[in-house]
Amino acid sequence: MREIDAKQITETVAQMCKEAAYYLPDDVYNAMKKARETETSPVGQNVLDQIIRNAEIAKAEDRPYCQDTGMTIVFLEVGQDLHITGGLLEDAVNAGISKGYTEGYLRKSVVGEPLFNRVNTKDNTPGVIYTKIVAGDKLKITVAPKGFGSENKSGVKMLVPADGVEGVKKAVMDIILHASMNPCPPMVIGVGIGGTMDRAALLSKLALTRSVDERNPMPEYAKLEGELLELINQTGIGPQLGGNTSALAVNVEWGPTHIAGLPVAVTICCHAMRHKQRVL
Repeated sequence: MREIDAKQITETVAQMCKEAAYYLPDDVYNAMKKARETETSPVGQNVLDQIIRNAEIAKAEDRPYCQDTGMTIVFLEVGQDLHITGGLLEDAVNAGISKGYTEGYLRKSVVGEPLFNRVNTKDNTPGVIYTKIVAGDKLKITVAPKGFGSENKSGVKMLVPADGVEGVKKAVMDIILHASMNPCPPMVIGVGIGGTMDRAALLSKLALTRSVDERNPMPEYAKLEGELLELINQTGIGPQLGGNTSALAVNVEWGPTHIAGLPVAVTICCHAMRHKQRVL
């Protein structure tokens, strides 16, 4: 059985938090450049120019791409033949978040209790951590900071099977139209279909960890991704102030569900579509 020291996990997560905040992923940056070439609105073109320049400055100067450096979502795939020494896995991850946000001078946005006593925890912990046990002896870590201008406009719709594909499209578009330009477009849209209410929401988050260039391997869902992207870009929302680049991509993930159910969750991400991935 292979061993990893908890301190190594902490150091890795800390570095990933900083890199995620500073460096827009290449696939998103390239999609932004491509969108600039096809954007028809002069105002939209200007906005995209500023977004692209902002990403370049952030990368060159190791500065946050956006002032909202997010609540830290961490996906862990833990090999069942891996043994973690020197501490608990979640403690190590949260220590890494604290270290990364402190050393990187990233904004700390987490409050410890959500309703009655909203006191900032002052180190952006705890993170939202999802752990999956997989085969092997490695640890795969995905850090995905999530800003709340877009998170606040996400949603879940509980459909029934009779609603079908058109019902799914309507549910997604209802959420997008309600969001309008508030989530800082151009957006990347994660859609989760199936499971239960909570599972659909998780699937929509996982969808956002996939490259914007990568389509769902099942042809029917790949077709749905394209149709939804076309519908969203026909809304005129554009890159914040009108245009035809409302979204860069729609990524759909699905899972088994109950015979009576068709849950649909939509997680909207702003143009700060940040994530980092490492394997230890």
